[in-house]
Amino acid sequence: MAGNLELLGSVLAGAKDEGRAALVGYLPAGFPTIDGAVDAMTAMIEGGCDIVEVGLPHSDPVLDGPVIQTADDIALRNGVRIRDVIRTVGEVHARTGAPILCMTYWNPVDRYGVERFAADLAEAGGAGCILPDLPVEESEIWRKAAEQHGLATVFVVAPSSRDERLAKITAAGSGFVYAASLMGVTGTRESVGQEARALVERTRSTTSLPVCVGLGVSNATQAAEVAAFADGVIVGSAFVKRLLDAEGDTEAGLAGLRELAGELAEGVRTAR
Repeated sequence: MAGNLELLGSVLAGAKDEGRAALVGYLPAGFPTIDGAVDAMTAMIEGGCDIVEVGLPHSDPVLDGPVIQTADDIALRNGVRIRDVIRTVGEVHARTGAPILCMTYWNPVDRYGVERFAADLAEAGGAGCILPDLPVEESEIWRKAAEQHGLATVFVVAPSSRDERLAKITAAGSGFVYAASLMGVTGTRESVGQEARALVERTRSTTSLPVCVGLGVSNATQAAEVAAFADGVIVGSAFVKRLLDAEGDTEAGLAGLRELAGELAEGVRTAR
């Protein structure tokens, strides 16, 4: 069975045709519980997310700030395994029909087996993988497996990436390019601003792939600000925080996710 790279492309193109940016939500698998994560991600799509990234919880997440680290810790204490992450991708896609990606560091994929991971993710209906710590020079083994199984390979670019490097990264990627709006770790920010806009413009000059911006967006105003210049707006910590703030009240948590997704979805629609 082929993965859903084409579905990802059509959803991003559909948002563009509507004159708006796509809304991409992120949540770790296994948080607040293994089954609860499926309900939570479904609620995010029901609320207005176009695409969801399922995080593979990691004990040493170099890119993740304290909010996502807290959620990862909870997920790991819940005993989440790679098979649970892949099952989460499959169940959320089956319930919603939306493109679902896995966001993971390279080490778990390597240990699970590159071909096996790609095959299992595609079989579950996954659309691809975001691999923030995989250098493009070392990515051929993954890219071949991903291409064979119809999966996107999404690389992360940062404001520090030189133009020559950007071109190399975007030439190797598929699906979209993840533009990290700031140097540093994930988390909500007061402003997402000019550095992100400049990075999107530089990235666009090297590729026809959509460019989606993440790191720092937490409310409708910021979503609108980023949607004015990006093809997609990626929100993670703000969704995690809504669930953490619910303090175990499942219904309140799901309602909070739907509400935030709705506000952000409105934001990406009012940008232009």
